[in-house]
Amino acid sequence: MTYAIPAPVITTVPVVGGDPFPVRRIYCVGRNYAAHAREMGHDPHREPPFFFMKPSDAIVPTDTVVPYPAKTNDYQHEIELVVALGKGGRDVSVEQALSLVFGYAVGLDMTRRDIQSEAKKLSRPWDMAKGFDQSAPCAPLVPVTQSGHLDKGTIWLKVNGEVRQQGDLSDLIWSVAETISYLSGLVELCPGDLIYTGTPEGVGAVVKGDHLQGHVDGLPALNITIG
Repeated sequence: MTYAIPAPVITTVPVVGGDPFPVRRIYCVGRNYAAHAREMGHDPHREPPFFFMKPSDAIVPTDTVVPYPAKTNDYQHEIELVVALGKGGRDVSVEQALSLVFGYAVGLDMTRRDIQSEAKKLSRPWDMAKGFDQSAPCAPLVPVTQSGHLDKGTIWLKVNGEVRQQGDLSDLIWSVAETISYLSGLVELCPGDLIYTGTPEGVGAVVKGDHLQGHVDGLPALNITIG
């Protein structure tokens, strides 16, 4: 098939021991750790999960220099477990949800916090605070056949060797299965979708020259430098 303009390149994430994973959509869960909900000024008592999105080409591979983005003076890190879907569905039950999972990875939801705060104040969308260029660094995926399903394990982020964020996957307000099930009631999920599952407390700003190292037990580390 020919097109009026060159077709966009398919964004992919490396897979440990396999072919690259093509990314369709990136969904992100907001305030899914109780302590982080509190630090952002909200009640963490299992309010229904809410979601925002990033474009697929916001993905950045590990060991990359990420340019400090434009139009912000408060560029913040949010370390997250990333879930990659190998199957799709609509209105998926909690019991069936994990059967959709292809694998897991370590990701960062980079945020222009000052733009987000202003958008909140004015009751405007967050798109430019969350869905900007290179805002979704992601380490290689580990297939669930190798890792098993992750429902506990340490998650942390270090900036220049100092721990900034730390928690446990068992602290998720909404589990991976519950998140997939709820999201599938809002949209039809498809193979190639990524879900960033939320961040523990300790989010904060980074500056040019900072080195970020992200970790989830059992998964390859994520390393980026702010350029």
